[in-house]
Amino acid sequence: MSRWRTTAMAVVVAAALGACTSASLGPSAPVARRLAPPTTTTTTTTTTTTTTVAAAPPTSAPAASPCSTGLANELHDSGQGQQLVTVEASGYGSTYATLTAWSRQGDCWVAALGPWTARIGANGFSDDKHEGDDTTPTGPYGIGPVMYGNAADPGVSYQYQQLVCGDWWDEDPSSPQYNTFQHVPCGQNPPFGGDSEALWEETTAYPSFAVVDYNTDPVVPGAGSAIFIHADVGGPTAGCISLPLGELDQFLDWLRPAAAPLVVMGPDSEIARF
Repeated sequence: MSRWRTTAMAVVVAAALGACTSASLGPSAPVARRLAPPTTTTTTTTTTTTTTVAAAPPTSAPAASPCSTGLANELHDSGQGQQLVTVEASGYGSTYATLTAWSRQGDCWVAALGPWTARIGANGFSDDKHEGDDTTPTGPYGIGPVMYGNAADPGVSYQYQQLVCGDWWDEDPSSPQYNTFQHVPCGQNPPFGGDSEALWEETTAYPSFAVVDYNTDPVVPGAGSAIFIHADVGGPTAGCISLPLGELDQFLDWLRPAAAPLVVMGPDSEIARF
């Protein structure tokens, strides 16, 4: 064999042996990894957050008042008693008013008598009454402890005093007994003057009447006196509240001292503030 052929065969054998070694021997593996680094697979995890929004509760309508409509249930302060009387006019200058009597039931007021048409002062209502101005005072007032009248006791629950000659109401601002009931011996002139009233002579207005506790504690000289709830005389009053006789009798019989009745008076634009 020629040297050329021998050399060629040796090269072929060497190449074949080298290929098997590279594929089977352990030490060659790192080399392969250096030449072809492993592929890194990155897994991305997506987290979905669900936010739950609580539904707003349904809007409730305002709670209805447990009391029925009516002026007595609208007053700023109707007192702590069990009886209430409202005397309401359309305006300060009106001489007509509406009188309603109310009884307390729980926390509410319900109409007991009326509404009735009443008459008030010839100059209407006043927030600043003075003696002789012919106005009816606004505001809340109690009922005096004694009822009076020229007729016999109609059956009232209050102490009742039937009038006789010499029974006066002192309406003299300069008198120490101003705005009080006074008895003077029949036929004698009283020690007080002014417009003091001879009660026993007023038989039309005073068959029986209740006293409104106006200007009594303390008594202020000149602030007004003799505010009564009495019988109608066919026109406005000098400051009192008047009702037709039949209605007056019902009203006086209804009043109870133990119920601490309160009389609230004023024009419809202002009365609720009392």
